[in-house]
Amino acid sequence: MEDSVRNTVILGTGCSGLTAALYAARANLKPLVLDGHEPGGQLSLTTLVENFPGFPEGIQGPELIENMRKQAARFGAEYKTAHLVSADLSQRPFTLNLGKEGLKTRTLIIASGASARWLGLPNEQALIGHGVSSCATCDGFFFSGKEIAVIGGGDSAMEEALFLTRFASKVTLIHRREQFRASKIMLDRARKHEKIQFLTDTVVDDVFDVSKQEVTGLRLHNLKTGAAWDFPASAMFLGIGHVPNAKMFAGQLDMDKDGYLIPRDYVFTKVAGVFASGDVSDRRYRQAITAAGTGCMAAMEVEKFLEGHGH
Repeated sequence: MEDSVRNTVILGTGCSGLTAALYAARANLKPLVLDGHEPGGQLSLTTLVENFPGFPEGIQGPELIENMRKQAARFGAEYKTAHLVSADLSQRPFTLNLGKEGLKTRTLIIASGASARWLGLPNEQALIGHGVSSCATCDGFFFSGKEIAVIGGGDSAMEEALFLTRFASKVTLIHRREQFRASKIMLDRARKHEKIQFLTDTVVDDVFDVSKQEVTGLRLHNLKTGAAWDFPASAMFLGIGHVPNAKMFAGQLDMDKDGYLIPRDYVFTKVAGVFASGDVSDRRYRQAITAAGTGCMAAMEVEKFLEGHGH
């Protein structure tokens, strides 16, 4: 039935998906927004957001997301708690499999984001936003003059560590191996920095202290010697990468080796009518404001696409 085909479905309710929802709703496209497996995206795991324009005193991440949800809903955006299992993009309207039900849509905006890799420590999740972070750009400022630990051995970890030297009194880079995956130029830059020290062959067993709602230190152990000790730190930043939430499009859309969607001309994909925005296709900036910007772009392209196809 023609009436049961949606004009557009938006995957994800982070900054990108909700901005796309706002623009699509204001264009009277009645977008359907699917929450996905991480409703609110990474901002929902953040406490104070101080780098989103328009909030001179900052705003809590979950509050910013809730405001964006309400704003899009006011113009007619609909929300559905569902997770995309698979999609058939071989013909329009596209078919989306949500497990117990299916959807048909003329256009699709993929704003499903990228999930930070975590260590899986006993107290890690309870301290996210309270000293445990996966974004130095977002949270580094809060630890001015403090001692910080960065976990990882690739370019992401080196970038995080180098950025954090602007604020921290000392940055300790902790890596489970002796050898690093980072490029020589990034590793050399980190090694030359007077504020950065290295702990190799070492893993984190846990992070403290949940009872104080702040990071006070890490429990470490050396993989070669077996020695274990408590290491004082005011924050733990994860530099072990992100996992883009795009595997359901494998074989249908262009992806890089790590699974990020590769857009063509800003937000276009190889399939006409399918657009990618936010962190699912951005491994470089990964900021709330850049995600919001590409969400706006995707919705505007959806509007043009539908007009061009007589809808």
